Amino acid sequence: MAIEITDSNFEEVVLKADKPVLVDFWAEWCGPCRMVGPLVDEIAKEYDGKAVVGKVNVDNNPEISVKFGIRNIPALLFFKNGEVVDKQVGAVPKSVLTEKLDQQI
Repeated sequence: MAIEITDSNFEEVVLKADKPVLVDFWAEWCGPCRMVGPLVDEIAKEYDGKAVVGKVNVDNNPEISVKFGIRNIPALLFFKNGEVVDKQVGAVPKSVLTEKLDQQI
C-alpha cells in the first residue's frame, strides 16, 4: 500500500528519502486517478525496500500541489535525492511507471 503523503510529512518522506520516490498526485473525484491508484499500490508492494511510493490527495494538501505546479491529475512525480527527475501526467499502463522508476534505482 502506498504511503499517504501530506503537506506536513512531505519533506521527511519525499525530500529526505534515501531511495527513489514515486508520488501520485490524485483526487477522489478524478476518474483517471481511480484507474492509476491501484497500480500505484501494486508498485508500492513490488518496490518495497527499493523505492518509496506514496500518494498526495491534492484537495487535502494544496501546499505541495502548488509548489510542484500540479494542474492536471493524475500527475506522478519521480524524485531522487530530493529533486524531481521525471514526471508522468495522465493515466498510463503500469509498465510505463515501473520503467521510469527502474531508471532511478
